[in-house]
Amino acid sequence: MKSTKNVIKYFIGLLTVVILRIIPHPPNVEPVMATMMPFSKKWGWLSGLIFCLSAILIFDILTGTLGTWSLVTATTYGLLGVAAGLYFKNKSASVKHFVGFAVAATIVYDAITGVGTGVLLFHQSLTATIVGQIPFTLYHLGGNIILSAVVSPLLYKWVITNPRFETGFLLKKFRFS
Repeated sequence: MKSTKNVIKYFIGLLTVVILRIIPHPPNVEPVMATMMPFSKKWGWLSGLIFCLSAILIFDILTGTLGTWSLVTATTYGLLGVAAGLYFKNKSASVKHFVGFAVAATIVYDAITGVGTGVLLFHQSLTATIVGQIPFTLYHLGGNIILSAVVSPLLYKWVITNPRFETGFLLKKFRFS
């Protein structure tokens, strides 16, 4: 994102994350991955990094849950935003690529935030941590597969590549400039 012309698109993406995270849902089903990938596809690794950090920190601030866990999840998602930017550099914005990246990235994310933190931060045994992580990772994979197949392509098509959501267009439309 080289200018402020796409600020509205970021706002829409971040609002999507907040709304989808507030709606009651099964545990460990969340929209950050599916929402971040279109930004990373269009504007690269830095956009993915900024989007992920913003999505986690804004939600945690709004819900009063900001803490150590926020830093772990924001950093891990930020790194996945970077990876998504690199992955999507020469890939199409297809369901196949969104779902494929989401599956691999979800496993990495859960290995770091679930297994890694369980053992290192909470001093759980590796066996207990892995056994306990399996159902959460299955929920996380299921949610990310569905959201990546539906939300990612729609967000990319209807918002990210849509010039009507560029800041300048909207300001002119509503006569703010």
